[in-house]
Amino acid sequence: MVGHLLDGRYQVRARIARGGMATVYLATDLRLERRVAVKVMHGHLADDAAFRDRFIQEARSAARLAHPNVVNVFDQGQDSDMAYLVMEYLQGITLRDLLKEYGKLTPEQTMDIMEAVLAGLAAAHKAGIVHRDLKPENVLLADDGRIKISDFGLARAATANTATGQALLGTIAYLSPELVTRGIADTRSDIYAVGIMMYEMLVGEQPYKGDQPVQIAYQHANERVPSPSAKNSAVPQPLDELVLWATARDPEQRPRDARTLLDQLFDTQNMIREGTSIPPIRTAVLPAASGKAAPKQESGETQVLSRARRTGPVTLDSANRLAAVTKTRHRRGFWLAALVLVLVALVGGAGWYFSPLGPGGVSTVPTDLREMTLDEAKAAVVAAGFEVGDVTSTYDVDVAQGLVSASVPSGGETLARGKPVALIQSLGPELLPIPAGVVGEPADAARAALEAGRFTVTADPVEYFNSDVAAGSVISLRGPDGNTIDTAQTLPEQTAVTLVTSLGKVPDLVNIPIADAEARLTAAGLKFELVGEEFDNSGATPDGNILSVRAPEGPIQKGATFGLVRSKGVEQVTVPSVVGLSWFEAKPILQNAGVVPSYSSLADAAPSSYVVSSVTPGSGARVNKGSQVSVNFTL
Repeated sequence: MVGHLLDGRYQVRARIARGGMATVYLATDLRLERRVAVKVMHGHLADDAAFRDRFIQEARSAARLAHPNVVNVFDQGQDSDMAYLVMEYLQGITLRDLLKEYGKLTPEQTMDIMEAVLAGLAAAHKAGIVHRDLKPENVLLADDGRIKISDFGLARAATANTATGQALLGTIAYLSPELVTRGIADTRSDIYAVGIMMYEMLVGEQPYKGDQPVQIAYQHANERVPSPSAKNSAVPQPLDELVLWATARDPEQRPRDARTLLDQLFDTQNMIREGTSIPPIRTAVLPAASGKAAPKQESGETQVLSRARRTGPVTLDSANRLAAVTKTRHRRGFWLAALVLVLVALVGGAGWYFSPLGPGGVSTVPTDLREMTLDEAKAAVVAAGFEVGDVTSTYDVDVAQGLVSASVPSGGETLARGKPVALIQSLGPELLPIPAGVVGEPADAARAALEAGRFTVTADPVEYFNSDVAAGSVISLRGPDGNTIDTAQTLPEQTAVTLVTSLGKVPDLVNIPIADAEARLTAAGLKFELVGEEFDNSGATPDGNILSVRAPEGPIQKGATFGLVRSKGVEQVTVPSVVGLSWFEAKPILQNAGVVPSYSSLADAAPSSYVVSSVTPGSGARVNKGSQVSVNFTL
């Protein structure tokens, strides 16, 4: 792709990143002269309607958002079979890169980053969009200090609880319990992912670990996220409570959306700066609820509400609620201890059963075997706990010869450890012969034959005038490089072939009036210009008709310009006076005047003593150039 020009506008410069669904490239928008990031769907997914729809959904979801903390989407389109998305290019790193470099962040750094993330996410939630794939890899930190959320590839409308309807989407480490158990996502699922990210930023690691994704998912569904301060004593209590609130197992116990959590983050920042864990009493204007009595004060003025009077959650007073939840959790701790011990025993037994050494041990076939070398793929299969099965070969248009094309079972499927995984090695594209008889056939028949022969035919043929091939029939074939293809050779399957078809012969233009010549050229899609006028002393071309045509060099396409020479008819000359001259004197004078002299049989010898007595036509007469003039002599 590097060096490719997408849609005649986006010049691809370098590859930035590669994911499971697409590759991101740095490109230049030649029209607006700016750098952009172009996300191109993998070729092998282009025929999958679900992936293609999800890719287009990303463009639509992100394009609906206009916020400083959301990566802007500029354009979306398709070039040949490549679906692409044009986004704002940010020079910088991801939050994942930052965590890899520093391990963990300070509470102040965590709150600053989360303030930007929640602001962008709040805009998405307000627009009715659930991101569903929040993780450090999708938080971009630009060199100029901007922080933006990217990759809305899994986003969906949040007008109701959104069921995946398929295998769980998103990264397992950040999936909410309701997504794991029921496949349901709403704005509170994004809040859970934000809470896990906050925990990871404060502690330097994710709260749940496991050898298999199913173990991590089990912990999300059945365990509470621990307090960050249990691993990092530098985390203040208000920030602890904020993480625990965002990661509550029951979605009803979490903030309802990013705006609610962002407001509480501001309160938490103030509490930490002021050194207190109890927020000040807030003020709020409460309108009368439907079906309930209006408050006594109906003027709409601001009311001071004590904690006892608040009948519902007030956005800026959520810290008190967090503290109450924490106290309740401590009271429940004693009687839950026994239940925890039982669960630990059950989980331990289940962990042993599904562990690599247990009878139910399973693993996932690696998903990144495609395009590995055979040795790399074998090592990856063994590392995942499987044996290497049969190695077979097949032709593959998208994978280079010698690399792994696929596996059986395919990547992502679960399989008992120790079972064989077969590898399929690519032979590259299959070399195929060009169907016989394509040249000279009508374009539609040639296109059908080439496509049946497993070649790709470009949409628009190249058209030339050709007097030897009927209009609409194929003159020749061109390859992707623009050169003419030798039809006796073989080509890789799916090679893009362009038809060169005939427009028929160029219209006849000689010896017709110039108006008729113009009409014929215009009807054929050609142009003309007058390049001169000449006499036609043969008399074949009347004055005003086309005497000759100067065609453009090379193959003639529509829009080419022809040079036309118009006839001036036959040139006339004046017969000179040669009376009194000898034959030898008169002959060159008459020839130079443009006539052909002849003499009578009486003067065959034409002695020098004979003189011209007269000429016919006579001296001074106007005749056509090249006409004969008879010379008479005096004996």
